[in-house]
Amino acid sequence: MNKKKYPTKKDKKDWSDFTNNLKNIEDKDIYLNNKNTIPRITKKLDLHGCILSEANTKVKNFINKSYEENHKKLLIITGKGSRSKVYKDPYRSNEMNILKNSIPDFIKNDKSLSEKIIKISNAKPEDGGEGALYIFLKNKFR
Repeated sequence: MNKKKYPTKKDKKDWSDFTNNLKNIEDKDIYLNNKNTIPRITKKLDLHGCILSEANTKVKNFINKSYEENHKKLLIITGKGSRSKVYKDPYRSNEMNILKNSIPDFIKNDKSLSEKIIKISNAKPEDGGEGALYIFLKNKFR
């Protein structure tokens, strides 16, 4: 028969530290609405044909406006970058100049945007797959 193990002081301290720092923990329930389904996409932004600086400005404005309107799930279509001229230039990074890779980094590095976002993930194939991103926004009123 196994003896019952009681938590140590270190276990209690670790648990206390963990529960006092819950802001870094993702709230799974935020993706569910009253019917326990993932919220539908409420707004969409297509960045095809945009250069990086233009795309970053559009994304920032789009996220800020969507947050103010209290939208929950956004779709940003970046494209796969397969026709990007970057592939032909050996002195430029194939990954950093393609919008699908640069946009998430831009959002994560912009503190005003990252504070409004719960999660960024790749879109399902029916919404654009590798060439699109879902952005889940926090509740403006919390």
